[in-house]
Amino acid sequence: MNSELAVWSLLVLGMVSAMVAGVFLTFSDLVMPSLRRANTAAGSEAMQIINRTVYRSVFLVLLMGTVPVSAAVAVSASMLVGAVAVPWLVAAAILYVFGVFGTTVVGNVPMNQTLDRMSLAGAEAQAYWPDYVRGWMPLNHLRTFASAAAAACYMIAAVLLAQAG
Repeated sequence: MNSELAVWSLLVLGMVSAMVAGVFLTFSDLVMPSLRRANTAAGSEAMQIINRTVYRSVFLVLLMGTVPVSAAVAVSASMLVGAVAVPWLVAAAILYVFGVFGTTVVGNVPMNQTLDRMSLAGAEAQAYWPDYVRGWMPLNHLRTFASAAAAACYMIAAVLLAQAG
């Protein structure tokens, strides 16, 4: 891959990671605080609907598609011994694969699935809702930070590659 294509590819990967971070930030900063303030039935029902809608979204394609791309970039970069961008690319991949994807799979998705199995705004969902919000929010903050940090690492690597090439 030529240097210019690599730089542009990393910039796109950084922008995709930043978009994922933006969605997570929106949930941390606006959506969940608003749902928490709504009555319990409304908050739990809205989140159940959001969780069911995400499976048919562009966001999910970006979130999941970035995982294999990040891993492939890290593996490819690790073969470029001595290249100044390598540590940034490996850091970005670790942040995204473990901080975003890992947290999502191990933390947020199981909680979402538990909520999803309950009837919309039913008594069981309402009883679970306070625990859901308390557990889900810190995990989402972590995903927000990890995806934003991965985006920054990809952008730094692109700048370093551009300067070196």
